[in-house]
Amino acid sequence: MTRSRPFSTRIPVVLGIPALFGIAFLVIPLLGLLVRAPWGSLITHLHEPGVWEALRLSLLCATLATLVSVAFGVPLAWALARSEIPGRALIRALVTVPLVLPPVVGGVALLLVLGRRGLVGQWLDQWFGISLPFSTTAVVLAESFVAMPFLVLSVEGALRGADRRYDEAAATLGASSWLTFRRVTLPLVAPGVAAGAVLAWARALGEFGATITFAGNFPGTTQTMPLAVYVALETSPDAAIVLSLLLLAVSVGVLVALRHRWVPTA
Repeated sequence: MTRSRPFSTRIPVVLGIPALFGIAFLVIPLLGLLVRAPWGSLITHLHEPGVWEALRLSLLCATLATLVSVAFGVPLAWALARSEIPGRALIRALVTVPLVLPPVVGGVALLLVLGRRGLVGQWLDQWFGISLPFSTTAVVLAESFVAMPFLVLSVEGALRGADRRYDEAAATLGASSWLTFRRVTLPLVAPGVAAGAVLAWARALGEFGATITFAGNFPGTTQTMPLAVYVALETSPDAAIVLSLLLLAVSVGVLVALRHRWVPTA
């Protein structure tokens, strides 16, 4: 009887070298922020008007956009993964379009639909007096538009990988479809929902193009941190670097704190 050789986990050279280049490509630009940061005037820049207001608005809108993504994205992911609705392939393709669509184009699309003269916005304005563009609500909608596909794809993958025998067992015991989803399916795919929510939140936090197009750049109302960085870059590069570091620290802090939710454990 021959013994099987243990599987080696060492990275082959042909894979290790490109991996090192990939790490360098992603990490060195971030290190550049640390190297070029004006550490001597860091506190001064952090106390400039509007900095903390922009951060507060970014965190609030990203969180609300994530909640919107979960509320609509989880049912959509279930429909794509478990239902037999016609045209699922087309629907899935349309859902993933925001992943490849330039964010500015997404902002223009939202403006054409929800603007005061848009396909839907004109009726909202005439019937209810609701004007969405260039408001905090517009920021949430723009961030939800670009972030929701991350959650949908993550949850759909989790649903496809979940064992459907538990759902079938619950159904044979008389559980309704809603009760089965709430008590069986959802707990099974909870890690996928958490992973999608974290990725959606991170994407929403860094959103720029759709936000500035659909919501504008008004301090205290629609100016999130990415927009504040863009404005500061035109007038004070040092301030832009400091704001970038602050946003980077918040993003990395949240991702590291929740890494067990979105990184699979060995």
